[in-house]
Amino acid sequence: MSIENDVPDSALSEPFDEESTSVTNETGSVDSRQLELPKSVQPIKADQFQLIFIVLLHILALLAFIPWFYSMAGFLTGIVSVFVFAMMGINIGYHRLLTHRGFSCPKWFEHALALLGVCMLQGSPARWVAIHRLHHKYSDEQADPHSPFVSAYWGHIGWLFVRNREFYEINNFERYVRDLLRDPFYLMLEQKLLWFWIYCFHAFLFFAGGYAVGWYVTGNFDGSVQMGFSLLVWSVFVRTIFVWHCTWAVNCISHLWGYQNYKTSDNSRNNWLVSLFAHGEGWHNNHHAEQMSASHGHLWYEFDLTWWVIWSLEKVGLVKNVVRPRCWKVY
Repeated sequence: MSIENDVPDSALSEPFDEESTSVTNETGSVDSRQLELPKSVQPIKADQFQLIFIVLLHILALLAFIPWFYSMAGFLTGIVSVFVFAMMGINIGYHRLLTHRGFSCPKWFEHALALLGVCMLQGSPARWVAIHRLHHKYSDEQADPHSPFVSAYWGHIGWLFVRNREFYEINNFERYVRDLLRDPFYLMLEQKLLWFWIYCFHAFLFFAGGYAVGWYVTGNFDGSVQMGFSLLVWSVFVRTIFVWHCTWAVNCISHLWGYQNYKTSDNSRNNWLVSLFAHGEGWHNNHHAEQMSASHGHLWYEFDLTWWVIWSLEKVGLVKNVVRPRCWKVY
């Protein structure tokens, strides 16, 4: 299948021999390669939109250290929102469904998952998928959008601060996501930064919900405003920053440190700490070996919470055609 057709090779291919399913448990760290910046970012030009909002959201998240912005309701809602928006929206929606088609589901549910992903401010579904498919196609090569073999800083966050011509406009990245953009829903999200305004609207809803709860509990304006801001800070700003760094850690740490179950052409690694915080996304060598698999944990001790949610959705009939790791035939 070529990249000009429905789903690119970079989204579906599995780069190791089908018979090579044995576990090597090879542990290691950074290899000796050193990459130049991708040609698509040269000459360097700042992406002012992303730079402004990444810095701004980090500053706003620091409000969590001011006691007035804390409430138990805000803190607990923030924890729940990580599972709702990050695991359901990014891990299941953006990644395992839209990018790699590890399972299928009704369109209404697919769109709902995509909207949850939009509320993580990691870009539109089409742009996120395009970047990730290109990452798989050129993993740890110069064309990789965020390989840490340029530098750890680049792989974690630096790549977001510069304009990459591959992804600056829809006309540049649509060739990687033609399967998505045939759906008017995803095309609509690209227009006039609709995905960004959806994020802003969802933030307002958290504040409004907190304000309503505060009014019910305290019956006064000050208590309502305080509760509204506590939910906004903890359930939107802190949650967004926390999940950003978890996602970026998969891009960076999981290509530098950990162990390998499979020999792949890149330096992808299984990292238990990243997997813990990113709900299974850190079993990255497994994922690069079998990209379509809906489970990134292949061995009994590689716990993948995202997979168990997909498994549960399959059991209740909401998803089907779930792709499982081939090694499960052996282990």
